Amino acid sequence: MKAPGETARRAAELAAPFAVMAIAWEIAAWNFPPFLFPPLAAVFRRAAQILVTPDDFVHVLATVARILAGLAGAFILGGGAAVLMGRSRAAERFFGPVLNFLQGVPALSWVVFAIIWFKGTEQRIFFIMLVTSLPAFAFQVLGALKAVPKDLFEMVLSFRPTKTQMFRAMILPSVLPEILTAWRVNLGNASRVVVVAELVGATGGVGYELLQQQQMFDMAGALAWTLQLVFFVLLAQWLLTALETRAFAWRAAPERSL
Repeated sequence: MKAPGETARRAAELAAPFAVMAIAWEIAAWNFPPFLFPPLAAVFRRAAQILVTPDDFVHVLATVARILAGLAGAFILGGGAAVLMGRSRAAERFFGPVLNFLQGVPALSWVVFAIIWFKGTEQRIFFIMLVTSLPAFAFQVLGALKAVPKDLFEMVLSFRPTKTQMFRAMILPSVLPEILTAWRVNLGNASRVVVVAELVGATGGVGYELLQQQQMFDMAGALAWTLQLVFFVLLAQWLLTALETRAFAWRAAPERSL
């Protein structure tokens, strides 16, 4: 258990960079007009107004739904591809180059392709989220499957477990940490991609609202809408960390003497 002094020191270390950034921003706000550097109080006031105004908050929920839907689809397809590649070298030789190619295409290019290929806004955004996140999920899950020790795998097989027992006792504990890490990484990437997609092809969402603030030269509003995605990503990261801590609490348990 950490000592109170160590906990306080750690909290101060985490807060120091943000405090420096806030001080630097406030200094800029004193020396530049508000449409360039608005006071932080005005930014956080606008962010709070968005959260409590139903007509505004619905745009936040729309963006969050698009992120989660796209990531869920990418995880299902990417995980399936990873299982195929893990079980078959031929599948890995076939899908590997395709995934590498998809990963090399810039997100903005996928936005252009989606606008040309699809008519509906939601179909465009889902497609963009899917193709930009799928390769990362596939490679991360594949890496987790390959990292399972062969000796341990063979030892578990010697007990003749059922497929369900093998999955619960061997596969899931081995790959779950990598899967949760993949979700944490892809959440940040997805929040950036969805904003770009909404900027050019949506009539609602955080990206659409950012475009409105840009047209009005409202920096406080632009920052307030940006903070909505930051809050969502931080909350999602915290939930994933809590899930991992709970699922693998046995790792931190003290060893008992025999």
